Amino acid sequence: MGDAISSGALDQLFREARTYSHWLDKPVSDETLQQLYDLMKMGPTSANCCPVRIVFIKTKEGKERLRPALNEGNVDKTMAAPVTAIIAHDLKFYEYLPRLFPHAPAREWYVDNSELAATTAFRNGSLQGGYFILAARALGLDCGPMSGFDNAKVDHEFFGEQGNAAAFQQEHCPDSHIKSNFLCNLGYGDSEMLHPRGTRFEFSEVCKIL
Repeated sequence: MGDAISSGALDQLFREARTYSHWLDKPVSDETLQQLYDLMKMGPTSANCCPVRIVFIKTKEGKERLRPALNEGNVDKTMAAPVTAIIAHDLKFYEYLPRLFPHAPAREWYVDNSELAATTAFRNGSLQGGYFILAARALGLDCGPMSGFDNAKVDHEFFGEQGNAAAFQQEHCPDSHIKSNFLCNLGYGDSEMLHPRGTRFEFSEVCKIL
């Protein structure tokens, strides 16, 4: 598609990028979150299934709704982050395939196979979560992706009848079809609070060329 991106861009996306737990008091605009999504959505998924669903939590009220689901070690950094994104996936993504992948009867691959649908949603939603992190870094944001929370509580609070499920629903999609995967704090990280980077495997330890 073109030349390799610059060494500086590679540093920003990978080599110098870190996972942050401490945040500067600097807001993230709604426009930046829109830009983030518009970059992320261009990453490939199986049959263009695009199962990711995201709730961006910016307000104090929203954070307090999230607090009871967090493990103790994740509370302070999440409350302090300018934004916390719930990265979730739609188990009934296939209902949208006539629109997203119109040149094949892709809905039929999944509609009567809940196990395949769940595996596909989780795999591709996780892929999109990876694109999300890279898109955020490309826009100059820092990320703090994490598990360490009660998925069932998050799903009940944000995707149940009392939550924000209506934003994702159509008449054929009841509110129980959205499932959280991981959380990602977003903002501008305090680099002075970083620990030394953890080691990584060398190529020869985990890779083969056949």
